[in-house]
Amino acid sequence: MEKFTGVKKKLLIFDLDGTLVDSKEDLAASVNHTLKTLGKEPLPPEEIYAEVGGGARNLIEKALGEDGHLFGDAIKIFLDHYEEHLLDTTRPYEGVVEALEENLGRFTYSLLTNKPLYLTEKLLRGLSMEHLFHVVAGGDTFSTKKPDPEGVLSLISLAGVSREETLIVGDSRNDVLAGRNAGVDVCGVTYGIGARDFSLYPPTFTIDSFPDLFRAVTPA
Repeated sequence: MEKFTGVKKKLLIFDLDGTLVDSKEDLAASVNHTLKTLGKEPLPPEEIYAEVGGGARNLIEKALGEDGHLFGDAIKIFLDHYEEHLLDTTRPYEGVVEALEENLGRFTYSLLTNKPLYLTEKLLRGLSMEHLFHVVAGGDTFSTKKPDPEGVLSLISLAGVSREETLIVGDSRNDVLAGRNAGVDVCGVTYGIGARDFSLYPPTFTIDSFPDLFRAVTPA
């Protein structure tokens, strides 16, 4: 993985969890609340963190393991609890809001997350970040989720730009693979939850802190 400077782009498509906000503790708390409610033992938080980014369904399926028959009850318990507690500890990573605000207007910002849209919108409102994005898309906005390229290609079309003028910014293999599948460059954030996978799924380039993005990328 290389450090880049002078990359020219028009559209920046951001992941949410592990990229813009540190939400892992609230997600893990809701997963373990779900397990306890169903009479199962809680999981170590680090084990839950490893699955963040794939969407609610994936998170619960992984947590249930062999008890997949409990999924219907589990997903409802999880979503209800998480909706009430998604802002307990979740905060933007250092420098995120300031850097986005400072560069607003120089680029078009879109958001593409595997989190359900209604939860995404509630989180953004709670953190006063909803005004930053041209389009906000969740895991249920399109017929597929990342790493499928459908969402990326749809956001490119809505922004009226080319794939070459687009950059995905994310922390996980789902972001990298969505970019590869769409033919779009990917900036990997090394501080994110899923960055451990970058050795197997390398992005086009990486940044170590969010404000570094705007030292690497310039408007096309």
